[in-house]
Amino acid sequence: MNEVRVAAIASLAPLEELDSDPFAVDTRSQHDMCARWAADQGYVVTRQLLFYGLRADHFGLWADVDAGQVDLFVAPSRRVLARALRSVDEFAAECERRGVRLETVGQDEPAYTSAMKAEVHRRLSMPTAGYDGT
Repeated sequence: MNEVRVAAIASLAPLEELDSDPFAVDTRSQHDMCARWAADQGYVVTRQLLFYGLRADHFGLWADVDAGQVDLFVAPSRRVLARALRSVDEFAAECERRGVRLETVGQDEPAYTSAMKAEVHRRLSMPTAGYDGT
């Protein structure tokens, strides 16, 4: 089987930004959006990446590509990429140089209610207590 293997990129944001930019904080929703996009294309997500301000040539971005485990990068939006990477343009150029596709989902970000924000807050503020978000 020749499945296209996808690395989904999400960006890190501090919990303090939950009220002003909930989607940037909600990495689970970022990865879920990428997974839905990949499934709609008939692709499979093989890696979930989580970065903030990473250089385009950082080993962590390319290890799975070099190992033949990733064919394509996807992020929810250019805005997420801009937060995850130091330079989206440099990353796009590196993808082109290496022959790896870079896609963005291009869907609208979810509108967060206070209950949704509270769920994200609980999930992110209690991980050491064994809370798994369910």
